Amino acid sequence: MRKALRWLLALAVLIGTLSTAGAATAAQPEATGTSASADTDIKDRLLAIPGMSLIEEKPYTGYRFFVLNYTQPIDHRNPSAGTFQQRITVLHKDTSRPTVFYTGGYNVSTTPSRREPTQIVDGNQISMEYRFFTPSRPAPADWSKLDIWQAASDQHRIFKALKPVYGQKWLSTGGSKGGMTATYYERFYPRDMDGVVAYVAPNDVVNDEDSAYDRFFRHVGTKECRDKLNAVQREALVRRAPLEKKYEAYAAENGYTFTTIGGLDKAYEAVVLDYVWGFWQYSLLSDCATIPADAAHATDDAIWDTVDTISGFSAYADQGLETYTPYYYQAGTQLGAPTIHFPYIEKRYIKYGYQPPRNFVPRSIPMKFQPWVMRDVDSWVRHHADHMLYVYGQNDPWGAERFGFGKGAHDSYVFTAPGLNHGANVAGLVPDQKALATARILEWAGVASPTVRADPSAAKPLAKYDAKLDKHDVEREPALRP
Repeated sequence: MRKALRWLLALAVLIGTLSTAGAATAAQPEATGTSASADTDIKDRLLAIPGMSLIEEKPYTGYRFFVLNYTQPIDHRNPSAGTFQQRITVLHKDTSRPTVFYTGGYNVSTTPSRREPTQIVDGNQISMEYRFFTPSRPAPADWSKLDIWQAASDQHRIFKALKPVYGQKWLSTGGSKGGMTATYYERFYPRDMDGVVAYVAPNDVVNDEDSAYDRFFRHVGTKECRDKLNAVQREALVRRAPLEKKYEAYAAENGYTFTTIGGLDKAYEAVVLDYVWGFWQYSLLSDCATIPADAAHATDDAIWDTVDTISGFSAYADQGLETYTPYYYQAGTQLGAPTIHFPYIEKRYIKYGYQPPRNFVPRSIPMKFQPWVMRDVDSWVRHHADHMLYVYGQNDPWGAERFGFGKGAHDSYVFTAPGLNHGANVAGLVPDQKALATARILEWAGVASPTVRADPSAAKPLAKYDAKLDKHDVEREPALRP
């Protein structure tokens, strides 16, 4: 989803393989651009859009894949105030197929890939880099123009530019911060998309009330696993002095500095306090076997290695924070950020606790939290959601505060994939929910067969599983980033 740092441990999460790899499929013709304009190549049609320019085209069998720049206003309320270049990618199948609009909420990948809804509907995919993630950052950067409305307006302009080319139904999707992004886009531009499929999207309505996370950590997994993780986390703080000496050497060797967070000691505690969260976000219960069983008698190297593997000691160095400054800025101004407690660790071992996003953004960038923003989004979703689907993982901490629906919602669903983490998807749902979710996605995209309309249990992805397009390496990252 985002660029990995040196310590990142990639977990292969095969999106859509839990029972879709051998699913019944439709024929997959070579990509064409001919459905709506028989005499014009798809690349020419894309580049004829005002403000669109080509970075590169990469070959992929059955598709055309383009990396593009699109000129966007820095401020959609004042378009004359300047522009910046925003990267997007186009995975083109055929203009007669539906289109899926994807964002991860961070940088865009320039490698061809296909998100789960794109496989389900056998469609085209437009992927957008979120504003202020480099290189899609205005220069100079006016950080006050990084908010959810401006980002939703980026998507709206891209949609309006591409809709004449891709004239069939559109769905928006994204995972984690991308699921949040798809939600915010729907809130501000509810007439653009024909459906929304949001994965593992946190919903921090009241930033200062985070008891749901504490309840989650009291019950997730098994007591045996929780006890092992808690013991390692505590031991890493008990051994703060020797392990910080190791950290100093590690930082010197790699050229890491700690100006933004305010010192190595703060960075060390932040990494350690992310440990339990990070495990449940990216690991499965079966992975508990890899955690030291007797933390009190484990070697310093064993404690260091497991914390580094799960949390990553480069995470809160300036070099680790820099790429994600836009996320932490948003967390500290609109999105909110979780705070949890550690009742199994004596207070004398914790100096700072879960630190606020302000500590992870350079002080030269002003920040002020806007508590009404998430309340507005939550209220809108509850009362106005239409054709919206949320998928959460049972063991994912970010799902402790999630979206839900009230009486005003229509044809909208919240499902939980048993035993899964931050990589939860439709394929991981129990069979009846998986079939229903697949059927609704097909229907919203306008490609549900009469058989599926009559019997949702018959719903299956229309495109064959592709080992390269549909395999996503979920990179292990610090826990305070969704």
